[in-house]
Amino acid sequence: MAELTEEQIRTALAAIAVPTRDGDIISLGMIAGIVIKDGNVGFSIEIQPAEQDALEATRRKCEDVVRALPGVVSATAVLTAEKAPGNAPQAAPSGPPPATGIPGVDSIIAIASGKGGVGKSTVTVNLALGLAARGMRIGILDADIYGPSQPRMLGLGGRPHSPDGKVIDPMEGYGIKCMSMGFLVEEDSPMIWRGPMVQGALEQMMRDVRWGTLDVMVVDMPPGTGDAQLTMAQRVPLAGAVIVSTPQDIALLDARKGLNMFRKVDVPVLGIVENMSYYVCPKCGDRAEIFGHGGARDCAQSMGVDFLGEIPLDLAIRETSDQGRPIVVSQPDSPQAKAFTEIAAKVAEKLTDAAPKAPRIIVE
Repeated sequence: MAELTEEQIRTALAAIAVPTRDGDIISLGMIAGIVIKDGNVGFSIEIQPAEQDALEATRRKCEDVVRALPGVVSATAVLTAEKAPGNAPQAAPSGPPPATGIPGVDSIIAIASGKGGVGKSTVTVNLALGLAARGMRIGILDADIYGPSQPRMLGLGGRPHSPDGKVIDPMEGYGIKCMSMGFLVEEDSPMIWRGPMVQGALEQMMRDVRWGTLDVMVVDMPPGTGDAQLTMAQRVPLAGAVIVSTPQDIALLDARKGLNMFRKVDVPVLGIVENMSYYVCPKCGDRAEIFGHGGARDCAQSMGVDFLGEIPLDLAIRETSDQGRPIVVSQPDSPQAKAFTEIAAKVAEKLTDAAPKAPRIIVE
């Protein structure tokens, strides 16, 4: 069977008329960001904010038309709306839509960093496995659309299955359910998506995936304080955020920005993790603080949040992550793994303390 092409998809979509405009969805230039992988097709439909309700049926038609093409396993379309130009009339602002939970998911926590390169994804996967080791049902949402790492971290390949072309079953590794854009695009393929497209993709990875029952969904956030962070903070009720930083001042400056962003959107900060905190030579045992030491602890104290722990800069952590065998499962008795599991225990305790308590009934 010939390989499915973007041209075939665009030809099929050219038959879809747009009820709010004069023309079809292709000639009007509304289709963008087409992604094809192993028969799974994803794309965005660029609309004006006021068209969202009117074009929901058109979005479904687009999915149906593409799904009917030979070789297509699933088709996912998202509506993405840009803000109207400054001189265009706009409706009165109504604020962001209310946050709504994901059915079956008890708690959602974000693992975030102010900048890239601090080992946030490594902390995410090992923290998730540390929570799972405590008997909790865990899922990972890889929200880093531009640089998804969790498929490699969990040693997962292939593509997710869609039983009906509408919802996707997450992949699973080491008992952890996972959904990532990395399952839908080639590993070395760049994601050239604008903010609204990222927001739409995150919405669908949250809402159109059959997560089942989870005690905790751990979200691997992209670095920075952009669209993905705001989407997560505003669209789902986050139980808290964990900030990951290295000890040096430049990383801590960005960590503070990330922490303050979550505070501004009323997301509790569970604490700060200092990654690459120190290095111990495996041959001589000498300890070196390559990036400094204790900066994250001092930052936590100054900003009034908990310090969750230190993770060493260690070759075994890097190698096991790259090999898809995270150290918490491949070397569970090692000091490095225990550093992660101790942090997981603190996070689990915070989630338990934050859970609504049943009322006490006193009979006199």
